[in-house]
Amino acid sequence: MAVSTQATAARTGLQKATRATGAIFLLLGILGFIPGVTANYGSLRFAGPGSGAELFGIFQVSVLHNGVHLLFGIAGLVMARTHRQGRNFLIYGGVAYLFLWLYGLLVGDDLPANFLPENNADIWLHLALSLAMIALAILLSPRTVPGSASRDPDAANET
Repeated sequence: MAVSTQATAARTGLQKATRATGAIFLLLGILGFIPGVTANYGSLRFAGPGSGAELFGIFQVSVLHNGVHLLFGIAGLVMARTHRQGRNFLIYGGVAYLFLWLYGLLVGDDLPANFLPENNADIWLHLALSLAMIALAILLSPRTVPGSASRDPDAANET
């Protein structure tokens, strides 16, 4: 049996940010199913604006909403394994949350298209998450110097 003497590559700041973001979403998904942490837990519904449950007594949630947080958190933890995937998670996740912000602003509670429970706190949190995730992806991505080869931390790992 051969044992590899190759050291594992150090995680980039972007990978650490992706892992932390994924862990936070995973934790929030779990907390959304815990009575006491989620106020009005008895009114938790599968989907739609009729769910009266509120995470921390502030953010309106449903089973679907919590499930999406769980899946999003798992995706962040998995995608943090490489720099490129972590960057993609933060950028595309940020874009997804930008759409959720717009969705919350434009889709009223009484429309059949409304499948997510969102109150004002959720709507503005989605905007903040969107901007923060995209900013992390941009600020923590490696810079390239004009006239030199790209410094992509994944280049050595992707053969």
